[in-house]
Amino acid sequence: MSVKSLATILIAMLSPISGSIAYAQSDVRIAILGDSNTWLGGDDCNNRKGWTYWFKNIVRPKECTSFARSGATWTNTESTVVDIKENIGVLGDNNVIMNQVERLRKATSEGKMVSPDIIIIAAGTNDAWFKDKRPGAFADDDTYMSLHGAVTNNCELLKRLYPNARIIVLTPLQTTAADLSLIRKAGDIIQTAAERLGAEVIRQDKVMKVDCKREKTKHLYTYDGTHTNIKGAKSNGEYIGNWIRNRKL
Repeated sequence: MSVKSLATILIAMLSPISGSIAYAQSDVRIAILGDSNTWLGGDDCNNRKGWTYWFKNIVRPKECTSFARSGATWTNTESTVVDIKENIGVLGDNNVIMNQVERLRKATSEGKMVSPDIIIIAAGTNDAWFKDKRPGAFADDDTYMSLHGAVTNNCELLKRLYPNARIIVLTPLQTTAADLSLIRKAGDIIQTAAERLGAEVIRQDKVMKVDCKREKTKHLYTYDGTHTNIKGAKSNGEYIGNWIRNRKL
């Protein structure tokens, strides 16, 4: 084989997957919690419509399982109870991150999943969007009915359950469905609470390509102003994957 042919093969082997670095498979195990934009990728993160698919292609983890549900909120209501079976796809008393944590806890305690090395939580859009149904979301208290309290309590529980895991929290993306000031406020509260507990934070509303003003004019990275199309999912997933890779697995 000529030197030129060998060089061509090596270049091909190192060529990007979907425009990003093609990493070798890692031994890391990842659990992902979230709302509809995460749910779009499917429980096994194999649906191209969700960012988790593209993220998985970048990180290439040993295991990557999503517990996300469409319509989920960080915040609970006074009627919220533990319910790990419900999957209604819309806002609901029990469609909350707390119950996704419980599903993860059950999966690992029953040996269906090995304790994760990384836990990613991507939520907050619905807390800001449906503020009439989550009136206490922006309150400064420690209950599960406020964003501050829900982020704090859920992250503290995850740290107790999985003390060796990295916890990475994603603030909500910009959306045409909720005023940007509300998304920013939700992001600020989520970031402050998460970082106080030592979690890492990606401010999606500030670093991702989804821009609510542009999306109102023409859908470029979403199909409805809120949920990413494949282009948006790819952009987000690759950003998150490389962000984590650059901070060492």
